[in-house]
Amino acid sequence: MPCYTLDSLPGACFGGLGLAGQGLLFSNGMDSLGCFSRFLFSHFHFLSRGGGFIAERSMRPSDRTRVNERIRAREIRVIDDEGAQLGVLQPFEAMKIARERGLDLVEISPNAVPPVCKIMDYGKYCYQQSKRQHEAKKRQHHVAMKEVKFRPNVDEHDYEFKKNHVLRFLEEGDKVKATVMFRGREITHSDIGRAILDRLIQDVAEAGQVENRARMEGNTMAVILAPKRGQAQGPPPPPSAAG
Repeated sequence: MPCYTLDSLPGACFGGLGLAGQGLLFSNGMDSLGCFSRFLFSHFHFLSRGGGFIAERSMRPSDRTRVNERIRAREIRVIDDEGAQLGVLQPFEAMKIARERGLDLVEISPNAVPPVCKIMDYGKYCYQQSKRQHEAKKRQHHVAMKEVKFRPNVDEHDYEFKKNHVLRFLEEGDKVKATVMFRGREITHSDIGRAILDRLIQDVAEAGQVENRARMEGNTMAVILAPKRGQAQGPPPPPSAAG
């Protein structure tokens, strides 16, 4: 972590760190002490070192992780950046070792007695954590509820077409709500709708299972189908050639 004395701050802030090129210079110039002070205290921490002050570039904490001077324990167990145990030290001793290596002191196990801290590059650690979380989110499959609607007088071609949709949704890991919608006096023949749904359940039994049995919802009869656990994805293997 870079540290700067107060004498070197103007050059470090606006030269070495390249902040002037990022549009962070004040419109009324460097002679505005108020603006300059607010900038320093919002971007740096000031620590007493040997009767003087050291300005330390602040970093945004990740969640509730304590880093460097935010560590409040009187004694901590320290692990260095190579995984070696450095024993129980006071925080300022561990921070001194971390700064000599250009690294940070991070509290990784605050509930231990004493708390466990590790010397590491905290910025790199946060980046890697964020990258792992992003990759994990990409691998997650969000189960969606698809709906396929039938009519009591559905013909064979239409039934097969919609049944194939149900099979595809189940194989992709989604749930399916299959419904039969009745109009007018058709509601008196609910047994026809139940027969359609029972046939569908049997036809897709290899890919899905019933989660909620068929029941009436107003003028609609519906059944919820879910993918079978451990269902193998992808098309079935081709049949072996005869002979």
